[in-house]
Amino acid sequence: MRPVPRQAGILENLWLRARLLARARCFFEARGFLEVETPCRIPAPLPEAHIEPVGSDGWYLHASPESCMKRLLAAGAGSVFQICRVHRKGERGARHLPEFTLLEWYRPGADYQTLMDDCEALITGAARELGRGIPGVDLGLPWPRLTVREAFARYAPCSMEQSLQDGAFDRQLAFHIEPSLDPSRPLFLLDYPAEKASLARLKSADPGFAERVELYIGGLELANGFSELTDAPLQTARFTEENRAREKAGLPVAPWPGRFIEDLARMPESAGMALGLDRLAMLFCGVRTIDEVTAFVPEEL
Repeated sequence: MRPVPRQAGILENLWLRARLLARARCFFEARGFLEVETPCRIPAPLPEAHIEPVGSDGWYLHASPESCMKRLLAAGAGSVFQICRVHRKGERGARHLPEFTLLEWYRPGADYQTLMDDCEALITGAARELGRGIPGVDLGLPWPRLTVREAFARYAPCSMEQSLQDGAFDRQLAFHIEPSLDPSRPLFLLDYPAEKASLARLKSADPGFAERVELYIGGLELANGFSELTDAPLQTARFTEENRAREKAGLPVAPWPGRFIEDLARMPESAGMALGLDRLAMLFCGVRTIDEVTAFVPEEL
């Protein structure tokens, strides 16, 4: 007798996931965003030291639609959003898949403060629409906000500055700070040090920090957003440093995203956020693994 397929036990979760994706589309359409589709196969991923792209016949499957979406901003597209599958090599675990679903949106004329407002409205609105909250989480507004420096002072065994000097920032964040965050309340962790700015612009009043924010709910890192950097020479320098870090770690140097850099100079001041929809579905379904909200996982193919 053949075993019952795993999918038969998660159909209710898949229905809720589908309603959640539909709600996300309605949210952005109601606010005048243009839904876009960009290629999932690109010649040059944006260089990142800690994300390994998946090769595809000499090109790469995108880890995020960021580069093409920002080029649309530079072309005058206005506010845009996209729901798409993305790929990251070697990511597999209870909370990770090598192929997963990302919601990404960009707002011209906005900053990371607006992104936090978007997240609050999107997720609390989804809770009302679905007729259910996130088990064990109080979604009451406003959601707490904590700076990275404050988080290190509160939860880490060393200061933020010391962790950067020792090359231990990411380790302290993963093993001391994230496990200490209150899972019963959503939390925005913001104002990352300039060394961890990624594609975020620096704070004009305090250039030692970047306008970068991450959202945590129920112990899950759910979203990552920036007030976007539009300084092409500075972004060039950052990408060069990321490639140096990759080379030092014995990883292939990423191809140069020349067209992205060219268009970046024309991009308006804006803000953008990437949110993991699989993890958001996990939260609303009250499950502990990403497999429980995924129709097929790699081991079943």
